[in-house]
Amino acid sequence: MDYSIIVPARNEEESLPPLYQAVKPVMDQLGSDWELIFIDDGSSDGTLAVMQKLQAQDPHVKIIQFRRNFGQTAAWSAGFDKAQGDYVVVLDADLQNDPADIPALISHMKAENLDVISGWRKDRQDNGGMVFLSKLGNWIHRWVTGEKIHDHGCSLKVYRREALQDLELYGEMHRYITALLSWKGFRVGEMVVRHHPRRHGHTKYSVKKKLKGFLDLIVVKFWVQYSARPMHFFGAIGMFFILLGLLLGGTIFGIWLMRITGFANSSLPLAAVVLVLLGFQFLLSGVLADVVAKTYYLEKKPYSIKSVTGFDEAAID
Repeated sequence: MDYSIIVPARNEEESLPPLYQAVKPVMDQLGSDWELIFIDDGSSDGTLAVMQKLQAQDPHVKIIQFRRNFGQTAAWSAGFDKAQGDYVVVLDADLQNDPADIPALISHMKAENLDVISGWRKDRQDNGGMVFLSKLGNWIHRWVTGEKIHDHGCSLKVYRREALQDLELYGEMHRYITALLSWKGFRVGEMVVRHHPRRHGHTKYSVKKKLKGFLDLIVVKFWVQYSARPMHFFGAIGMFFILLGLLLGGTIFGIWLMRITGFANSSLPLAAVVLVLLGFQFLLSGVLADVVAKTYYLEKKPYSIKSVTGFDEAAID
């Protein structure tokens, strides 16, 4: 298999037929073996029925059906796990990404010897509020991670399959895949792509999702910078509180020793003890919480599949 195209969809029954009609000639023109993997992310409309109709017409189409809505990150993760292509392409189902950009992305990727290429929606066609939030989010992303990608929120990306091996995704982590892969040493680039107004349905993005994404960015920052040495992060904070508590306690003891004043009715000695204990507690609790979270997501997938259609036995296993 040369190419896998992954398309998560939730309540996109009107968008899927024209999307398929746009993808098929592009991939056929590449003259290679390809698959189109639709993920039904807990749709409540006729999205699954449309997927099944397309699959019956074309064996290139494959379907992953979730038991409920698990979110875009889980959908991407499921698609990555099942994809068999040497190159994995991700598209949104809302027709705002243009499949006609795929050959140029792949060509640029090969010419520059990149492991990942990300689309850059330089001329955004969303409403003004979402564009502003996206630009703000991209600026924060670049500031926090040091990555140079202009538009980390663009779904249209192409990955070499090996770059996706052992990639752990949960929460809203799909926005930060390029940062995680850059940290692992993979070569990441970008290219300007077309962006179209949404034709059908309503956007799934919201301020709430942006806030969740910001919280996940904090996790990414920690994992990129401190995953191999978490004690440097938690230890620094813990030691700050411990030293602050010892300094306060030492000052109180010195004042008491010199009989300058008494602390019988003061809460300062208790504050010193609390600061020291807080330092140790922060240190231990933070490290243990991180270990537990990583262990959990290593052992479990952040989604539950109800059924799969069109895959061979190797992909299902």
